[in-house]
Amino acid sequence: MTTGTVPTKLAEIIDDFQDLTEPDRLQLLLDFSRELPALPVRYSDHPELLEQVVECQSPLFLTMEIGEAPGHPVHLFFSAPPEAPTTRGFAGVLLEGLDGLPAAEVLAVPDDVPDRLGLTRAITPLRMRGMSAMLGRIKRKIRESVRDEA
Repeated sequence: MTTGTVPTKLAEIIDDFQDLTEPDRLQLLLDFSRELPALPVRYSDHPELLEQVVECQSPLFLTMEIGEAPGHPVHLFFSAPPEAPTTRGFAGVLLEGLDGLPAAEVLAVPDDVPDRLGLTRAITPLRMRGMSAMLGRIKRKIRESVRDEA
């Protein structure tokens, strides 16, 4: 397990998953999939501004905005087809759990958060790596942004 701090909202989501049986965890992941918002027009009209997470089995694209305000709040945006409910669900979990947090809090999120959802027996390791890759990509983009400011 990787050390780090799980932000409150993400910790609550993990607890919600852990409190359920495995079939119900899958249903909760589908709920997150259905709740993933569409991209704002500024991104849906400009797909070149999105970065593909190639490690995902289904096409998933993401981008983020890192604010100038104290703490550099991170805002996440994801695009995945409706036919990819697992990928969309993982994106929905990360969106709900991390969106709006300061950059430092997102960087401190443990890398093993996907495993903490309790889905490793129900979802293939390849799909689980997709969520890990999303989190890794988010962190990389934050580090690059912060480095560019220095």
